[in-house]
Amino acid sequence: MVLEDIFSLFDQFGHSEYGGESVTQLEHALQCAQLAQQHGAAPALIASALLHDVGHLLHELPDDAPDRGIDDYHENLAAQYLSKHFGPEVTEPIRLHVAAKRYLCSTEPGYLDALSEPSRVSLELQGGLMTPEEQAAFVALPFAHEAVLVRRWDDTAKVPGLPTPTIRDYSEVLHAVILSENKAV
Repeated sequence: MVLEDIFSLFDQFGHSEYGGESVTQLEHALQCAQLAQQHGAAPALIASALLHDVGHLLHELPDDAPDRGIDDYHENLAAQYLSKHFGPEVTEPIRLHVAAKRYLCSTEPGYLDALSEPSRVSLELQGGLMTPEEQAAFVALPFAHEAVLVRRWDDTAKVPGLPTPTIRDYSEVLHAVILSENKAV
């Protein structure tokens, strides 16, 4: 049931523009998941990569909200929505992927310059560069490393027309993650 709800969100809203980029929300999600798989990520991290921006599909803001100076807090919306069915191995990298962008911009030479223009616009709305204290607090968080991985895939998952699996091709991965996390409860 939860998988059909997620798939329905992508069916309904996934063809909208991905924040000023040249791909749709669905294309971006699928490319992120494909990158996670190609890097040998665990199923929970593949799920995080696939679902990290589902918060964009949950709010009713326009596609150009960042250009209007509005932060949609999509990372929090996604983590909250998904936490009913997924554990922190999935939801925390999602919740932290925006902080990971701020962290990387603050600590990695050239990272900020490599961001797309829409990503730079949203960075300012999301808090801008981190202070040294914020950087230390971020790296100390559980799942900070995983959030950085999701962030890196997020940055490169913007290739128009790239062939990917379909959203439903990830059913087994998502179902396995849900089952494994429910057994641990």
